[in-house]
Amino acid sequence: MRKLFRLHDGLAALALLVALVLAWLAYHPGLQGAFLFDDFANLPSLGDTGPIDNAAAFWRYLTSGTADPTGRPVAVLSFLLDAQDWPADPYPFKVTNVWLHLLNGALLAWLLLRLGRALGRSERESAYAGVLGSALWLLHPLLVSTTLYVVQREAMLPATFTLLGLIGYVAGRELAARGQRRGISLAAIAIVGGTLLATLSKANGVLLPLLAWIIDVLLLAPRQPLVDPRTRRSFALLRWLVLILPSLCVLAYLATRCWSGFADGMPPIRSWTLAQRLLTEARIVTDYLGLLWLPRPYTAGLFNDAIGVSTGLFTPWTTLPCIALIGGLIAAAFGLRRRHPAFAAAVLFYFGGQLLESTVLPLELYFEHRNYLPALLMFWPLALWLCAERGPADGLRQTDSLRTLRIALAIVLPLGLAGLTLLRADVWGDARDQALLWAQKNPDSPRAQAYAAQAELARGQVGAAIDRLQTALKLHPDEIQISLNLVGAKCRSGSLTPADLDRTAVSLRTAREIGRLGYEWFEDGLAIARAGRCRTLDLAALKRLLDAAAANPFARQVDGRRQDVANLRGRIALIEHDGDAALALFNAALDENVRPGAGLMQAAELASAGYPRQALEHLDHLEKVWQPARTPSLNMASLHVWLLWRMGYWQHEIDHLREQIEADRTKPVGKQA
Repeated sequence: MRKLFRLHDGLAALALLVALVLAWLAYHPGLQGAFLFDDFANLPSLGDTGPIDNAAAFWRYLTSGTADPTGRPVAVLSFLLDAQDWPADPYPFKVTNVWLHLLNGALLAWLLLRLGRALGRSERESAYAGVLGSALWLLHPLLVSTTLYVVQREAMLPATFTLLGLIGYVAGRELAARGQRRGISLAAIAIVGGTLLATLSKANGVLLPLLAWIIDVLLLAPRQPLVDPRTRRSFALLRWLVLILPSLCVLAYLATRCWSGFADGMPPIRSWTLAQRLLTEARIVTDYLGLLWLPRPYTAGLFNDAIGVSTGLFTPWTTLPCIALIGGLIAAAFGLRRRHPAFAAAVLFYFGGQLLESTVLPLELYFEHRNYLPALLMFWPLALWLCAERGPADGLRQTDSLRTLRIALAIVLPLGLAGLTLLRADVWGDARDQALLWAQKNPDSPRAQAYAAQAELARGQVGAAIDRLQTALKLHPDEIQISLNLVGAKCRSGSLTPADLDRTAVSLRTAREIGRLGYEWFEDGLAIARAGRCRTLDLAALKRLLDAAAANPFARQVDGRRQDVANLRGRIALIEHDGDAALALFNAALDENVRPGAGLMQAAELASAGYPRQALEHLDHLEKVWQPARTPSLNMASLHVWLLWRMGYWQHEIDHLREQIEADRTKPVGKQA
């Protein structure tokens, strides 16, 4: 450890080891937690085409990512460390996330040590401040919702490669400052390689050149002059090519998205305008800063759908003060960049790290994991002050009492953060308690209340779930998940009434936040109606609810939602023993969004229901309308489709299902299963 970090004092290495052990112990209670939400949207690809036990399955899996144009293949690849099939145990995924968090903490200490040297601090002071700044970040409770949320490894890996890229760049610049031209190559490789790997983990990895530029301008260039003229010219060219031009490209892209957002509006799934988003994000980023500097063990967690949108500078009144605060921090960073470069770097690094996810892109408004990378330098200025060896450097006389206070804070702050992280991780280790806590912390969140009601239903507390959902429905009468979950809960208690169904139909028809229009709930509803387990929720009632969903003006703009409605109507037709109607509806569903997987599933349903002729006709329709591109576009989804076509995967699956249906048709009746 001493050699790796080149620490002057072995106590700093020991302190880093203690911080890493503390972090592991603090996170340990959360390792028993379950998969959550987006985990189920991303991780099942581990088994979508069977176990990943051969080269073809590996390439199908690696290209299966759908987030970002890149598909985030590095993050997708990392999940193979923990499972090669699905379903899987969440424990190894969470262990890997915690180890990755510890690695990031060690890399951050290394980076801060180098930056401390660049500021001219002594080796001892740089080492202690680097370890302390890293420990304050590593042990911060706000990062629990990133580290223990399995899928957010996609947010952690960009931080890993950003840290490696920055460490390499700083080391390369140090070499160049000493006249060693190999430092230019090292800096270039670090930034290009780090940006590529970070971006292939998640799109915000593309910000590495901008973050490196901030560090270079504020911390490195003023104190590490390049004396050799040839080296200086070469390094200036390098900065333009790998830092400045990529940063300008990112800013130009955001400007273009800003223009299109104002000119063309937001996607139909968003209920706010771009102007409202920008105003609201000022309040949200201010809230992030509050959580970072006033840490607490329990926060809103993953449910932030109840955030009120800012519709003007004074609506709500906190909007303008938050804008002023952010503007003031940025102005202070520029104004104090020479006297307090560490403060300026921390502030501008943070806001630079928020550029993609907290500005003009039409993402959901609020997620705690958006602070994981931007907050890397956040606590370093405090650590530098606490670890300062002499008073004059910070304008204060180093009295014995002040020195004692600094030492005490350097010990107490990490321990306090570790305690808060332990409390929060303990909640993440129990999904049911977590659901109830989040509902308590988010009384106005429909998602939180629906999730808590599901936890209560799982415990058999049907009455409590109904009471919770009825209360939430009064506040949010157009929320699909509240009304649909209430129907399910009342079915279990035998108290469902036609009036409940009428209210649910109104929600489905008018909801602005449509999600998948309750597709999974309708699947369960079909099973309930077929088995007759809920007298009021029969096929006629489900048809009415589906008609309401189909009439939703926002859902009608999304081909996936139109496909879902047609598919569900087709499945109702199967229950009603109308194979021809089911075929027509399944064909219509496929036409909305031609995907071989959807067509195969629908054909299998027709065959399983006893309609082999219609199943074969649906396969014929699939082969007619499915026209895979012979060359992939510049995105992972297109590459995945092309790869499966090149492998003949879908054609093999179509032919196999066709043969199976034909074989079942020709079996003697007595031999059929």
